[in-house]
Amino acid sequence: MTTMAGGGWQAFRSYRQDSGAAKHPLAPGTVRRVLAYARPYRAQIAVFLVLVTASALLVVATPLLLKRIIDDGVATGDRALVVTLSAIVALIALGEAGLTLVQRWYSARIGEGLIYDLRTDVFGHVQRQSVAFFTRSQTGALVTRLNSDVVGAQQAFTSTLSGVVANVISVVVVLATMLSLSWQITLVALLVVPVLLLPARRVGRRLAGLAREAMTRNAELGNRMTERFNVAGALLVKLYGDPAREDAEFAATAASVRDIGVRTAMSNRVFFAALGAMASLATALVYGVGGVLAIEGVATVGSLVAFAALLGRLYGPVAALSNVQVDVMTALVSFERVFEVLDLRPAIEDAPDAVDLPDGPLALEVEGLSFRYPAPGSVTLASLAHGAAQEAEVDDGALGGGEDGRPPGATGADGGDVLQGIDLAARPGQMIALVGPSGAGKTTLGMLIARLYDPVRGTVRLGGVDLRKATQRSVHGAVGVVTQDAHMFHDTVRANLLYAKPDASTEEIDAALTAARVDVVVERLPQGLDTVVGDRGHRLSGGEKQRLAIARLLLRSPRVVVLDEATAHLDSESEAAVQAALDQAMTGRTSVVIAHRLSTVRRADLIVVLNEGRIVEQGTHAKLLAARGLYAQLYRTQFATHT
Repeated sequence: MTTMAGGGWQAFRSYRQDSGAAKHPLAPGTVRRVLAYARPYRAQIAVFLVLVTASALLVVATPLLLKRIIDDGVATGDRALVVTLSAIVALIALGEAGLTLVQRWYSARIGEGLIYDLRTDVFGHVQRQSVAFFTRSQTGALVTRLNSDVVGAQQAFTSTLSGVVANVISVVVVLATMLSLSWQITLVALLVVPVLLLPARRVGRRLAGLAREAMTRNAELGNRMTERFNVAGALLVKLYGDPAREDAEFAATAASVRDIGVRTAMSNRVFFAALGAMASLATALVYGVGGVLAIEGVATVGSLVAFAALLGRLYGPVAALSNVQVDVMTALVSFERVFEVLDLRPAIEDAPDAVDLPDGPLALEVEGLSFRYPAPGSVTLASLAHGAAQEAEVDDGALGGGEDGRPPGATGADGGDVLQGIDLAARPGQMIALVGPSGAGKTTLGMLIARLYDPVRGTVRLGGVDLRKATQRSVHGAVGVVTQDAHMFHDTVRANLLYAKPDASTEEIDAALTAARVDVVVERLPQGLDTVVGDRGHRLSGGEKQRLAIARLLLRSPRVVVLDEATAHLDSESEAAVQAALDQAMTGRTSVVIAHRLSTVRRADLIVVLNEGRIVEQGTHAKLLAARGLYAQLYRTQFATHT
């Protein structure tokens, strides 16, 4: 005899949940929003609940039939009745199996549909967040929202909902049936319930703690493997790591996971053993008391057998319902964590009256521009942030490792603004070069031109349209960016190029490769365009990856080009090839070049010198050298060796 029939497995899962979830105060409107997600599936949920109810009602059918087989068939010698009722028991068993399959199908349809809806909503919403969101948020935390929390949320409509309905109906129907058979034996059976729940509660708390610890340790293992199995991490380990130390540290964490697994397995066994022992105790009491009553003629032998069968269908649901609040709140908290992400408004949004940028060449105008990085709380959630590391914000990343990163609110001459009072203009087809010492604000200005951030004051205009009044689609279609560390997906060369223009023809791809001076490189690859470039393009050299990035830009054919240190850290041969490709990319386009390379700076129509977030000089190469200011100093210290 086992107590794990029906709701027993649900009870086991409940006790592994963190009981702290039941004390978590839900945000207002959470339940209403949950029901809104369920609305498209209301018909399927209704059918699902009908099936669950039918399965719960069948719980008492077999025990009652067993009673009749013994009392009305065996006791009277009616063979026909015994055979008939036994056949009905078999049919009920087949019916229960069929109901279970259909119920599982509806459960899967509802659950997987909810997972799909939540995941697509979260993914789409996250994709629309600003760059500041990604520099502040932890990738692993975002992935958890898309995986664990989404799956936890859908359980509200599958395992939790079905479990509650089935267990409530089972308990009510079983108790009513037991009372109708014998109130004396029912009372004896109920006396065991408190004793049944005590070990379950105690072991359940231990299981919940072990589950939390196991999640933490497994996350540590996953993080260690993720960091060391990507190309950059593997290189660092090869160059600076000690294999023995790495093995020992990994083994220590893996050993803790192993030990937790052993303790969990033993706790699980204690859980089942305790429930089994209580079931045996209850069975012994029922047979003892019921047997005496049967001898005295108060109860029948069939009733006694039916009671024994019903016991196994009572204690499991009772145990599950005793912890139902934890189940429900755990699912709702998962929904709430998903809603937290969906409620975070992107820092960059299209204005209600946003317009597309005009066709044709675009002039660039920057007027009275000031900028500071947004505070963490305005662009991400505390639960997604990096913790202490988030305070070391680096303007690093959006345009590929720019050097202008600062802790937010700690840059600029006034102690807050990264850029202050910037005014500059470029006619269509002109090239502006931004130079200055590290941290001057060059990359930040490039990010504002690409509208990866919005200015705090002032405006950035392309074609006479304030970028805050332009649609993001038209801005990103018009502005192309090449960074000093161009990112490549772990995919083929073709796929990385088509990312910029999915409908590009083979002829267009070939033309872009030729213009970027990388066609010969691609021809030499093992599978040509179908060669996988590796994680972040590490199978390619720096110069090859840069030229592929330029080919991607040319395929997109933007009208404004932002080049952020695109030739930095390259050898002379690679620099020459990349520079030739850049010349092609800038031809006929308004260009903003952030560079130290003399070959790029000297040919610019306008050189803008930034220092501490301000424009301190601007002019041509010759005029700035003659002025003997900061540019001339930079030229002597940084560029003279290239002449």
